[in-house]
Amino acid sequence: MIKYKGINHIALATADMDRTIRFWRDLLGMRLVVGLGRAGSRLYFFEISQNDLLAFIEWPQVEPVQEKDHGYPVKGPFIFDHVSFGVETQEDLWALKDRIEAADPDLWVSEVIDHGFIYSIYTFDPNGIPIEFSWDVPDLDIRRNPRMIDRGRSKVADEGPEPQTGHWPQVRQPTPPEARRAYPGEGSELAGVEKKSW
Repeated sequence: MIKYKGINHIALATADMDRTIRFWRDLLGMRLVVGLGRAGSRLYFFEISQNDLLAFIEWPQVEPVQEKDHGYPVKGPFIFDHVSFGVETQEDLWALKDRIEAADPDLWVSEVIDHGFIYSIYTFDPNGIPIEFSWDVPDLDIRRNPRMIDRGRSKVADEGPEPQTGHWPQVRQPTPPEARRAYPGEGSELAGVEKKSW
């Protein structure tokens, strides 16, 4: 079984990297750990935690999305509702709320919402990206004690929280070690790898 250690990164888009850095690094306190770039595009990474990063790609023609309430149903093509960042303490949640409120009267932040297993606040970044910050309620860790209370849940969900086998084909020909190659991509110069055209 594959063991995941978190979200390596979520890649979002911005037309204004400077404003994005001011918000994510300077207001929210996420370290800027990598900046890559080439003509017409920059890619910057912010550290969420020891295992998780947030990336922004700068495309000058991108426009901020219209703000949409978190979790509100939409129609038509759609790919992303919101991302929630975990904070360690309830005090961290309140500190973030206070910082956002103090930063700019045009920045909206919700009241603290009690969802039973988490407390959350909601806001939007300067690109219109809906974000949430969540604090896990002690003794209600859904990762250790999964619960399904949806009365109209999917029958597949009734199979339980653990991955079920037999629903996808098995790998019949794994890539042998001698055939495994990684090709230089954006950022490979950080490791001293010379980029070559394919």
